[in-house]
Amino acid sequence: MARLNVNPTRMELTNLKRKLTTARRGHKLLKDKQDELMRRFLDLVRENKELRRKVEEGIEESNRHMALARSVMSDSSLDVALMMPSQKMSLDVSEKNVMSVMLPVFDTKLENDIYSYGFAFTSSDLDAAVKSLSDIMPYMLRLAEVEKSCQLMSAEIEKTRRRVNALEHVMIPQYEETIKYISMKLDENERSSTIRLMKVKNMMLEEARRKAIEHDREAALEMS
Repeated sequence: MARLNVNPTRMELTNLKRKLTTARRGHKLLKDKQDELMRRFLDLVRENKELRRKVEEGIEESNRHMALARSVMSDSSLDVALMMPSQKMSLDVSEKNVMSVMLPVFDTKLENDIYSYGFAFTSSDLDAAVKSLSDIMPYMLRLAEVEKSCQLMSAEIEKTRRRVNALEHVMIPQYEETIKYISMKLDENERSSTIRLMKVKNMMLEEARRKAIEHDREAALEMS
């Protein structure tokens, strides 16, 4: 792993150690976030699968009843019966924050009856088809909500995964390698300084010993 291009100083070493601590803390938080996002994503996927099954079964049942209704009713009678729907539905879309992901929330309100026609000249299969569609409408809206939530959650998981990998495989190793390099450089400089000081000390001791010998020699000459 390539180290950072920095000056090997104690101040830089302190800064890098602080950054490494922050990076490790951020990595742990992001990893926990990724695990929680994955858990909630899997819950949504399971709910999505169950909702899709219910919706497909409801649509299949409605189509089956509609086909029977068409077999006993004329196209004109069927068109007249379904021409003016009486039920109204309002949809309120809001958002909720889940692990920093804004997920959609659908809130519906229904008004009036689902049947917009009289029962005297229509088939019971048409009533069953309309009832089946009405029954699966909440599941269809929830399915749309869950599928969009899965898309948003999946994108956030991928983004978080890239950040976790960048910290784990790039930034943290770079910090560790650079800290190791600076520490070795500082130790090497300290050893060099110690050796120089020892050499200077030895030179000073040697100079003092030489002067002492010369002083003793001069003193001996004076006495003789």
